[in-house]
Amino acid sequence: MKFKTALILSIVATALSLSSCSNLKKKNAAEGVNPDTNKTQVDSSKADGSSFDLNSDSDSNKAGTLKTVYFDFNSAGLSNATKDALNNNAQFLKAHPSVKVQVEGHADERGSVQFNLALGEKRAKSVREYLAGQGIEASRVSTISLGKEKPLSFGHDEESWSKNRRANFVITAK
Repeated sequence: MKFKTALILSIVATALSLSSCSNLKKKNAAEGVNPDTNKTQVDSSKADGSSFDLNSDSDSNKAGTLKTVYFDFNSAGLSNATKDALNNNAQFLKAHPSVKVQVEGHADERGSVQFNLALGEKRAKSVREYLAGQGIEASRVSTISLGKEKPLSFGHDEESWSKNRRANFVITAK
């Protein structure tokens, strides 16, 4: 009888111990404590957009405050809205002088592969030239055209096409 009682108490104690460890891990995770080191983790993301990772991009909103810019159909011209966004991007780049970016030029699905690659290149270069005019060293901004090969939206209508006519930014150096 004593053996059964001891066994039951041992099982209950083990279960309680495991349960409290699980709750401690949940509590630590909620408080930002690293379970391996038991030290508080510092959240590196900042509301001012100063947090960003290498290879993060503006399409996913993970490239600091850099924003993707959009173009009219069959155009590499910069609209006023595009210039406003690029002015903000230039401010970000001025505030982070060690950051280098790659501007990816994109097109919608209409047109041939060659035509869209050329248009994407014109868009990316148009963005780089505008940023250079805002005081950003051209050596910090590389360009590439992806044409219609990397769409954001897969619809076959103007709403989708307008999302794909863009130039986005990828952080290539911090």
